[in-house]
Amino acid sequence: MSTTAPAASRTENRHYARVVRGATAVFGGHRSLRPSPYLVFGTLFWVLVSAAAWRVPICCDFGQHAAVVERLKADLLNPAHPTVALPGDGSAYYSPYAVIQGAFAQLTGLAGWQVVKLTGAVNLIVLLTGLNRAVKTLTTRAWAPVLALAFMVLLWGTRMAWWSGYLGLMSLTGHLPFPSTFGIGLTFWAWALTARLARSGGSPRAYAGLGALCGLVLLVHPISAVAAMTGVLAFVVGRQRDWHARVVGCWALAGAVAILVALVWPYYSVFSLVGDQSVHGIHEQLYSEMEARFWLALIGVPVLWLRRRRDRLDPLVLMFAAEVLVIAYGWFSGHYTYGRILGLTLVPLQFALAVELAEPRPWPVSRRFLAQAAAVGTALGFLVHGGAVVPRSVDPIGFDQPPRWPQYAWAARRIAPGEVVLTDGYRASRSLPGYGPNLVAPAWPDASLPEPERTRRQDAVHRYLADDSTPAERAAIVHEYDVRWLLLSPDQKAPREAVVVAWGPETGEVLARVPGDPGRGKSSPARGKTSPAGA
Repeated sequence: MSTTAPAASRTENRHYARVVRGATAVFGGHRSLRPSPYLVFGTLFWVLVSAAAWRVPICCDFGQHAAVVERLKADLLNPAHPTVALPGDGSAYYSPYAVIQGAFAQLTGLAGWQVVKLTGAVNLIVLLTGLNRAVKTLTTRAWAPVLALAFMVLLWGTRMAWWSGYLGLMSLTGHLPFPSTFGIGLTFWAWALTARLARSGGSPRAYAGLGALCGLVLLVHPISAVAAMTGVLAFVVGRQRDWHARVVGCWALAGAVAILVALVWPYYSVFSLVGDQSVHGIHEQLYSEMEARFWLALIGVPVLWLRRRRDRLDPLVLMFAAEVLVIAYGWFSGHYTYGRILGLTLVPLQFALAVELAEPRPWPVSRRFLAQAAAVGTALGFLVHGGAVVPRSVDPIGFDQPPRWPQYAWAARRIAPGEVVLTDGYRASRSLPGYGPNLVAPAWPDASLPEPERTRRQDAVHRYLADDSTPAERAAIVHEYDVRWLLLSPDQKAPREAVVVAWGPETGEVLARVPGDPGRGKSSPARGKTSPAGA
């Protein structure tokens, strides 16, 4: 690692004397018949991870996102709540990303879960091309994006970090079809465009385009937008050296367009989420075992220190420092949702390490030592994440594998679209809505359903399933929520009035029909609109 600041600065200036645009920038940075290393390895990575993501069973949040597509497929302009038979006005799940998925489902007739699966490959293209563009703003070395990709998916920790928006290989494979991945891909594109505008300027239209892109990130995945905007500000402060009235006006235009895009979105108000406390409790666990989950990424800390010595306004240094402050605020304030940006907080460390190790040889001793540490860290990371891409059938050492939840197509085939199911099963309540049915009580908070009402519905489920519930109490709950089905665990006893219809082949869960008023439910916002499961 060289510490000669003036030489490094001159080299960087020579690297950026020519602005790279278009497909040339995406696939290698120069016009050549020879494919760039990133085109080769990025394509292989896309094929491998897309296939691996397709084989991951429906689990975790997948059912929620598939349910969103089902509701939009049923009514693109006025979708119902994703998982209960109520209107969906104000639900943050109805982002531009989801609306496009819903329109695609309407056009093709595919089921929601099929559309979500298919969009994983698209998300990965956005992510990979965005990563390439972002790294190319830091160096023109051809191998830097390849190293950045490897470090981004492997330099995490020795304990699994499984969460939407986390870019470790295992988590990425499981959450590839989700809006968070698409939002992070757009974030990389926004950083790249910001760096270009800060360095070389551009027309007001280009700044407005950046604003529209940032507004889109905010709508698609609001919490990722916190890290996205932090990165944008870091590149503006770190790269914009010549400030005058026109430059200030252009950046103000970008900010105004971003806010305008968010304001005019008709499905929900993203700014109403600022004071929402309902999801903070769910995210408290993000702050547990942080050392074990993220310590391998700390190999990049010496490089950030070196970059700061070279340039006190280095964008990666500013980005990392600001995101650490945001995470600390989330911890001390109890707003634990801000911990969701932990996945992107590692990116400055990973990218800085990649840029440093892409420098040409000969290397000083310090850089050789850093390369050895990175190689060991990457190997350890693969031992943690390798099960994402190595099937169990050919696994030589017993990698941890992605979660394998039971599938609920067997139940969905018997439940008419939009009919209401009463269950307290953890996995069933998260998976079944993705096939079309509704629940009495949703598993996740949603701005379109007040939290007290969600709690009341959960209490009703518990009362119905209680051993001491009376037929009259159960009938009242069935009538109030238009319940048609019960999905019970093997140790739960079906009520006397229920008729058992089927058993789950994997879990032994019991699907039972309950009598109800046939006149109720016809005006349900989801009934008669949601498409068949298609599974």
